[in-house]
Amino acid sequence: MPVIEFGTGLMYATPNAGNLPTNPSPVRLLLQEISVEFKGDLKKLFTQYQMPIATARGKIDITGKAKIVDYDPDPINQVFWAQTIAAGIQIPVDQELQTPTGSGVSCFVTNNATFAQNNGVYYSGGTSAGAVLLQLPTATAQGTLTAGQYTCNTTSGKYVFSTADNNTAMAISYTYTNATRGKTITLANQVMGYAPVCAVDMWGTFRNKILGIRLNSCTFGSWTYPSKLEDFWVSDVAFDANADNSNSIGYIFADTF
Repeated sequence: MPVIEFGTGLMYATPNAGNLPTNPSPVRLLLQEISVEFKGDLKKLFTQYQMPIATARGKIDITGKAKIVDYDPDPINQVFWAQTIAAGIQIPVDQELQTPTGSGVSCFVTNNATFAQNNGVYYSGGTSAGAVLLQLPTATAQGTLTAGQYTCNTTSGKYVFSTADNNTAMAISYTYTNATRGKTITLANQVMGYAPVCAVDMWGTFRNKILGIRLNSCTFGSWTYPSKLEDFWVSDVAFDANADNSNSIGYIFADTF
């Protein structure tokens, strides 16, 4: 029976050199597809005739491309960023409805205790529905605000509006911090050349026939975060392979006929 393969197969990456993350660990990346290409430069020798009399192969470029559908921050940090990662994330709230009232014409958003960032305010109703309000510095006196203006205290999550906007429904967007949910990768501006180096394994198994490629020393060059209407997010990931410290590229494993 010939060795044929079907489906996405498996992909593993193991940080093993370069700028390593804290606790470097092998990771299994959830695939939609992966490809590895070995591409050599061909040099042709011509004389006075139209056809070459010899062809030699020069440099070989080894590149990999994959579509990844898992956005767990730990694997991404292990193989691409190798930066500081810690518990906690910021969470967006889009257009929370609040109505400022009272002598101060103010309101607190629901998650004001862990407020992180203001993302804008729009009128929610009335003749100005959908219009954006303009933010003034927090120190601006409430009495000087005019219709369509507000201040935001980023420590307390308190929004203050003009008396002209008293009892007017507002759609407030903001982010707040949840210290016990998820993880955050802090992206420091590293010097040129900073990156983890990983061994990459690609495996296929079909009808009890195995095909595997192991590249000992790979550097990931791109990792996209794409959104798409009515579809899943699928990252395009690319990496290049090099020889490791022992001048070895890797291995190809395959069952026989």
